[in-house]
Amino acid sequence: MNLTRTKQLRTLQAENSRLLEELQLKDKLVEQLSQEVLRLLEGNVNLLPPEVYQNRAREMHLLRSQLQQLEKQVQLYAERIAEKDRVIEELEQSARELTEHSRMLEQLLEELPHTYQQKFAQRLGAVQEKVEQLQRENREQKAELHRVSYLLAVQTDSVGQGNDQIETL
Repeated sequence: MNLTRTKQLRTLQAENSRLLEELQLKDKLVEQLSQEVLRLLEGNVNLLPPEVYQNRAREMHLLRSQLQQLEKQVQLYAERIAEKDRVIEELEQSARELTEHSRMLEQLLEELPHTYQQKFAQRLGAVQEKVEQLQRENREQKAELHRVSYLLAVQTDSVGQGNDQIETL
C-alpha cells in the first residue's frame, strides 16, 4: 500500500515538474510576445495591419488564459502532493507505533514461559506445604488412633478379665 502511494506521489511530482516547465515556457513566450508588441508599438504603429494586432491580442489573451489554467493545475497538484505527504507521514508514524507495539508483545511472549513457571512454582509450593501439613496431621491422628485403640484394647481386656473374675465368684 505504501509502495503504490509512493509511486503515485512520484507520478504527481513528475507531472508537477512537467507542468512547471510548460508554464515557464509559456511565460517566456508571453514575455517575448509582449516585448515584440511593445517594440512594434513604439517603433512604427503603421507597420502591421490592425488584424495582426487583433490576432496577437487574442493569442495573448489565450496564452494568459492557458497560463492561469496551468497555475491552477500546479496549485491543485501541489495541494495533492502536500496531502499525500501528510498521509504518508501519518502512515509512517502508525507503522512505527505498530512496530514498537509488536516488539513489546514479542518481548512479553518471550518472558511468558518464565513468568508462568514462576507463578506455577509459587502456587505449587503453597499446595505442597498444605499437603505436607495434612500428611503430618494424618500421621499424628493415626498415631493417636493407634494409641487410643491400644488403650481401649487394654481396658477392654482388663474389663473382660474383671468380668471373668466376677463370674467366677
